[in-house]
Amino acid sequence: MSLLFNIISLTIVFAVPLMLVALGGMFSERSGVVNIALEGIMVIGALCSCFTLSALDKNGFGPAHPQLSMFLAVLVAAVTGMIFSLLLAFAAINLKADQTIGGTALNTFAPAFAIVLTWAIQGQGITTIQIPSWIRIKASDFGFTELHPIIKTLFFKYSYMTTPIAIVLLVVSYIVLYKTRFGLRLRACGEHPQAADSVGINVYRMRYAGVLISGFLGGIGGLAYTVAIGSGFNASVGGYGFLALAVMIFGNWKPLYIAGSAIFFALFKVIAAYNAAIPFLPSFGGLKERSSLYQMLPYVVTMLVLIFTSKKSRAPKAEGIPYDKGKR
Repeated sequence: MSLLFNIISLTIVFAVPLMLVALGGMFSERSGVVNIALEGIMVIGALCSCFTLSALDKNGFGPAHPQLSMFLAVLVAAVTGMIFSLLLAFAAINLKADQTIGGTALNTFAPAFAIVLTWAIQGQGITTIQIPSWIRIKASDFGFTELHPIIKTLFFKYSYMTTPIAIVLLVVSYIVLYKTRFGLRLRACGEHPQAADSVGINVYRMRYAGVLISGFLGGIGGLAYTVAIGSGFNASVGGYGFLALAVMIFGNWKPLYIAGSAIFFALFKVIAAYNAAIPFLPSFGGLKERSSLYQMLPYVVTMLVLIFTSKKSRAPKAEGIPYDKGKR
């Protein structure tokens, strides 16, 4: 039973960055801008927030105020993600550049920039930014001294501030997208920008807003991924930005479906990590690198799911198409 609850707890932790980044991609594409740069946004958000945590750890503020420090790191991740996403917004909206190429360029730039900056701050060849241990939410933070092992495993073994923040952001995303005037205008700009412009909606402004929200969520997702793996930031987010794109498509650009899709894909990620401890999984006795085979599982599942569901997915009609006010 302990293995089962460990898997459930880890699934939630790994679903958080997928959900956040996929929600970010959803806002951008709902406004009409394809955001392939999610991977790069995650890298930049994780880079700056991890340096923030490291600095707070060294000056003693972090250990004294762990959750306040973690909240500051979340804010840093969000702001730096937004700033980095401005590059994509300017290229896609103002310059009307190809959005896929622009996003790919940013994805290529981000890890290289992360390595150069990390070496400049920590020293040549030292690429990993260590994550302090005090960032985890402990039962003692709420005054609990003795808890049932199941409750302790589910809620406190792999618990970080990014999890409750992600739940709040999911609810806010749903309300903003479907219950506000802003959400209606954003969706209109992604479906028929000419019609939106004809009733006085500033399409350029709405698309900037969509990309900035994408950067906000993607930056936090980068930090969430880093704390989930627990081994520090190493100028990479393990392809989670691209996996989040698959989650967004599988979730049909809808917040609640995206949340379910993120849990689905995260489950396979955790099964891959725990493959040796799960008795009913095939052992592949004749294979030397069994773990490597299971590490492929989340990505193989992603491809299979997209093959069978992509035809039913309905993307915003105007996504990826630069808007020109002169055309109708």
